[in-house]
Amino acid sequence: MIVLKTNRELALMREACIISAGALKLAGEAVQPGVTTAEIDKIAYDYIKKCGAEPNFLNYNGYPATACISINDEVIHGIPAKNRVIKEGDIVSIDLGARLNGFNGDNAATFAAGAISSEAKRLCDTTRESLYVGIQKAVAGGRVGDIGSAIAQYCESRGFSVVREFVGHGIGKALHEDPSVPNFGTPGRGVRLLPGMTIAIEPMINMGAAGVKTLPDGWTVKTRDGKLSAHFEHTVAITPSGPKILTLL
Repeated sequence: MIVLKTNRELALMREACIISAGALKLAGEAVQPGVTTAEIDKIAYDYIKKCGAEPNFLNYNGYPATACISINDEVIHGIPAKNRVIKEGDIVSIDLGARLNGFNGDNAATFAAGAISSEAKRLCDTTRESLYVGIQKAVAGGRVGDIGSAIAQYCESRGFSVVREFVGHGIGKALHEDPSVPNFGTPGRGVRLLPGMTIAIEPMINMGAAGVKTLPDGWTVKTRDGKLSAHFEHTVAITPSGPKILTLL
């Protein structure tokens, strides 16, 4: 069931989203060679708690951390660890969110650890740009398929592939709500976008083939071919005047 939010509810949700965005910014600034993913996770946890909110990923379906921190060929859901040290040239995807006032925020970005290859930079740039291409299609009266089609066309035309096993989602009082928001689709098809809908748009884009696999830990998702993957996400509200990015600082 799709839950439409009132203006007051959107204002409350915006507060959770601002905290989510602030935590992601701090976590991204901590991405440096020699830093562990556990250290970055603690930075995010401490910030969210200091703001009076709760990390909404922590213990969600048993997930053991505040943030998902995925390195290089890890697509999503990488578990932070004290022995996971970031190296020069890594690309590090951080996905996290906060819950406040009964509402959730969710956002993600991929960060460079020092100097990265030109190919890795092009992947990250394309994935980030495709998020905004998708957001431009998040307009009242449009369809979910408009968003996914725009993202896929943008990335595939640049030689990258779109992960299909994992998609964006509705968000609100629950971290994951209807509808699903794939990063692929057909224009004019899918759920109609209505004012008051709030969705997490999150392209997960691979340098190589689209195939992914889940590791034995039950969480970490990697590319099957071992090539790099990038991930960017914003929580977006559908409004009569166009899309509003709630996780934008």
